[in-house]
Amino acid sequence: MRMGSEISQLIQHKKAVISEKKILADLQQKAGNSFPGSDYHSPDRKNWMSSLDPQKIQINEIIWPGTHDSGTNNIGIPFISRPFAQCQSLSIYEQLVMGTRVFDIRVQENRRVCHGILLTYSIEIVLNDIKKFLSETTSEIVILEIRTEFGHQDPPEFDKYLVDQLNEFLIYQDDQVFEKTVAEVLPKRVICVWKPSKSPPPKSGDPLWSSAYLKDNWINTDLPWTKFQSNMKYLSDQPPALKRNFFYRVENTVTPQVNNPPIVCVKPVTSRIHPYGRLFISQCFSNGYEDRLQILSEDFIDEDFIDACIGLTRAKIEGKARMFY
Repeated sequence: MRMGSEISQLIQHKKAVISEKKILADLQQKAGNSFPGSDYHSPDRKNWMSSLDPQKIQINEIIWPGTHDSGTNNIGIPFISRPFAQCQSLSIYEQLVMGTRVFDIRVQENRRVCHGILLTYSIEIVLNDIKKFLSETTSEIVILEIRTEFGHQDPPEFDKYLVDQLNEFLIYQDDQVFEKTVAEVLPKRVICVWKPSKSPPPKSGDPLWSSAYLKDNWINTDLPWTKFQSNMKYLSDQPPALKRNFFYRVENTVTPQVNNPPIVCVKPVTSRIHPYGRLFISQCFSNGYEDRLQILSEDFIDEDFIDACIGLTRAKIEGKARMFY
């Protein structure tokens, strides 16, 4: 009886996935995915912030393209464990060159990047990639979120290590940063959010930022329309970006569920929602929530997603977008 019940649940879940994918596809066909700046294609994604006039653009006006589980391009064993944990195929440096500006990094006690129980390279690789990119650009700002993975202890004296590694680039924790222009925070280039498990969090005025400055509302589901609606609902609850002193992130991702085999690999599951990043932006405009958009992240980031974020940012700066601040 139990096996029969489990099979029935799997069948029902498969039907729900098919149904929710169809809802998104039908919505996109009916409503389209156009928004101010949606036709923009960046000629230089590596330096896209520089092209927006750093003297004029405020930190809280930027639409930041980000990645979910950013440091997983080489995680696990290829073709064996990697498909269960890999959320990005590009290195941190390659993501930066493509235009990504927000990174989600998880670490264990030994300073190695991880996703759940699977490990990859040392955090030093991430920091070196960032420093290499910063040495090649002049006005690009990066938000680096580093957290201790759930169930693990904080790496010893990790906050001191981060400050030592990134010191010359760090923008210190300060509510006033949000209203500053990019030019006003330069030559500092990195907002580093440190989310320890048990260690004391960063305080006001510290080189690192606390978790209170980067918020999101994650729901653990592999159902794309459920996630899409949840993202929209939680975004609608936020104050406008120009009226808050924290970053708010929406993640255009869904997550494999261990109780819903046989599909538990990341890529085929997250592909259920991956094509609808632009649809989410356009629906924000349709529902009047466009002034709340700030950080948009996804798995397996691509140039189209980057261009959508850059295009909307440019439209905001040029006064073409309908904003209600």
